[in-house]
Amino acid sequence: MKTIDILNFIDSFAPFNTALPFDNAGLLVGSGEKEIKKIGIVLDVTAEAAEYAAQNGIDLIVSHHPVIFNPLKKLETESVPYFLAKHDIAVISAHTNLDAAKGGVNDALAKALELEDITPLAEGGSDGFPPMGRIGTLKQPISDEEFAKFVAEKLSTKAKAVLGGRQISKVALWGGAGEDFIMPAVYAGADALVTADVKHHNLLLAKSLGLCLIDAGHFETENVIVPILAEKIADFSDTKTVVIPNLPPPYGFDFLAITR
Repeated sequence: MKTIDILNFIDSFAPFNTALPFDNAGLLVGSGEKEIKKIGIVLDVTAEAAEYAAQNGIDLIVSHHPVIFNPLKKLETESVPYFLAKHDIAVISAHTNLDAAKGGVNDALAKALELEDITPLAEGGSDGFPPMGRIGTLKQPISDEEFAKFVAEKLSTKAKAVLGGRQISKVALWGGAGEDFIMPAVYAGADALVTADVKHHNLLLAKSLGLCLIDAGHFETENVIVPILAEKIADFSDTKTVVIPNLPPPYGFDFLAITR
């Protein structure tokens, strides 16, 4: 099994040409012709993840977040890309293309939150970009406070939440940074939006609109895809595939309820 085989397999269900313009998805380190002995799946290619790969014989990492996101002006010897190249570890990153893909990040998040009747939150455009985000319904309506606690439990996270005392039935999702989709969620008739990286003024916007907004953490709303992606690649490949341990970032926030 070569790197290019894994790249093409991922492209078959999360086409790299559907990645958003700002993104840097694809084979970012190494050669497509490299013969692969062991694959590691991870959300972020941190220094710790790279070191784990080197120590455990992993010669291909498949990550969600790109290991190289912004253009490199120089290659520092202590940088993660340098370490990977030095140890002949290839990296494929599937980012916004995997966010939008059927069975991708947002579907994994919807599954984790036990939503039903799931459809895209934002329709795809004529530019070829796929439908983004998801919206679905809970099995039965619950209070916004109960829902916030449910999200925190299911995603093993602390969270910021705007609560207005409403019953939650219809839920919009955007794994990772999705504060720009407050209005699409409202227009779609959602009672709640679960996303991450929400700025203060958008928390207040949600409050003014009566929308239950839960910032459940970037890592937590996206890491749900890692075991699913690992299983998918393991089923396709005859190469041993493992999940690389990846801890949440060393920051967090206590549950915060902003009520009307």
